Amino acid sequence: MSFFARGSRNQRTFRPKKSAPSGNKGMQLKRHIDATLGSGNLREAVRLPVGEDLNEWLAVNSKSFTLTFTVDFFNQVNILYGTLMEFCTPATCSTMSAGPKYEYRWADGVKIKRPIEVSAPKYVEYLMDWIEAQLDDENIFPQKLGAPFPPNFRDVVKTIFKRLFRVYAHIYHSHFQMIVKLQEEAHLNTCFKHFTLFTLVILNPLVCHILRVIDKLK
Repeated sequence: MSFFARGSRNQRTFRPKKSAPSGNKGMQLKRHIDATLGSGNLREAVRLPVGEDLNEWLAVNSKSFTLTFTVDFFNQVNILYGTLMEFCTPATCSTMSAGPKYEYRWADGVKIKRPIEVSAPKYVEYLMDWIEAQLDDENIFPQKLGAPFPPNFRDVVKTIFKRLFRVYAHIYHSHFQMIVKLQEEAHLNTCFKHFTLFTLVILNPLVCHILRVIDKLK
């Protein structure tokens, strides 16, 4: 049964879903993602299209952290975590962790400069607020076609990905049995594979170069 067809619980979102930027380039790249995801080939969905600017591609796939659910990592985590909100509470998850060896503390470098220990739901709340602030800042994520990207653009994207990975880690470690009970494990695994492949292929220039070389050999 489809993830979207199992009732209102699975359509809850922790935050309202964000929409695609209005620039023509962003929409063009977004359509490419939709088409390749529809093919069922996750590697093709995350591969940089020939002739496209890497920063534009990062903007779509990490405004892909904020765009439509199928390709946007922000919205994917948003929806997945939304189904677990009543089970992930300060009482059940007093620290943001993925096992005894992995505790994640929060700091945004502005309001909270030194990492602090918080519950898992509080960490996710801080994280979503912080990501939305980054994505809404046109100095970081330009909305207009041709607008320059800041020198630290990839560093910001990497930090977003790193912190969203922590949410996945917490879900898998602390809530996977509930995910199975809710029959969401296939959807969770697909979202995580897309997230992981994008991180590997796009954020690692060497891997991106190797894949292009391989493509030329075909």
